[in-house]
Amino acid sequence: MKKLRTGFGVTVAAAMLATTISGAGAAEIPCKTAKLIVPWGAGGGTHVIFSLFEETINRLDVQPKVQVVTIPGQGGNKGAKEAAKAKPDGCTVFAIHQSAITSYLNGRIDFTWDAFEPVAQLTSTPDMLGASGKTPWKTLEDMKSEVMAKPGEISVGATFGSTSQFMWLILEDMMGLKFKYVPFDGTAERNTALLANTIQLGSTNVATARKFVEGGEMKALAIAAAERSKYAPDVPTLKELGVDLIYALNRGIMAPKGTPADVVEQWAQIFKKAAEDPELIAALEAKGTDVEWVGPADYRAWFEKSYADHEKVAVKIGMFKKN
Repeated sequence: MKKLRTGFGVTVAAAMLATTISGAGAAEIPCKTAKLIVPWGAGGGTHVIFSLFEETINRLDVQPKVQVVTIPGQGGNKGAKEAAKAKPDGCTVFAIHQSAITSYLNGRIDFTWDAFEPVAQLTSTPDMLGASGKTPWKTLEDMKSEVMAKPGEISVGATFGSTSQFMWLILEDMMGLKFKYVPFDGTAERNTALLANTIQLGSTNVATARKFVEGGEMKALAIAAAERSKYAPDVPTLKELGVDLIYALNRGIMAPKGTPADVVEQWAQIFKKAAEDPELIAALEAKGTDVEWVGPADYRAWFEKSYADHEKVAVKIGMFKKN
């Protein structure tokens, strides 16, 4: 039986399907095709990954099918607001990652992950510290030295209030640095700015930046992973370089608050079946992303812990004040 990574550092045998995902016994979902809201622009890592899930689900023997609907803007919050207002009938699901936490902690939105029903985590993609290919730095230490010499002058592209800024805020706190933040709405726009040297630094990932790094148009100073990526083995981890930081985007699916448990479970099993598909796994590996399916209960537990960890840092750096 195929094993799935749970996202908690262990592997478990894949469980038998808890509900039938098509035909008799399936939850009643009143649509043949559900809307999958992706709240970031086309071309970014999140859109690419969920488009692959869309293609996979739509060729599998499951019901309902899905259609990706991109609602970019406000660092993912515009789409989140639309998803939060949707009927809890199973006809809308929502792509999410930790920006649902950081946007709340940064005051950009007045709700967080628990305004939804967790369905499943699907993938995990470690952040990579990207630099323009035109910068003089060859190593993280080179970058640190210049930032220390020019506090507040070295530009970092980030979606304000989202994970792409939060990782750098943590890095500032850990390394005693001070950056200048420049706003961008998503990964694709940030990568374009890095390539043009409009900004000097920015979060990226193997999935969207590998070809640019290999071509010398962009530099990867480090990866915020527990170990070196098999997709970019020459890029050192932050931990190797003396910075004990692991930071990955864990992408998954939510449903509107109040969606019945049997509907949530049906969607969890639909996405599980897609996550086990060899063609999808191969396509995601080609993008530098690993599948890490986690079911509803464990996904909820992961979000609870992740929120607590982010809140602790946000309070420490003065981003968030608890009532």
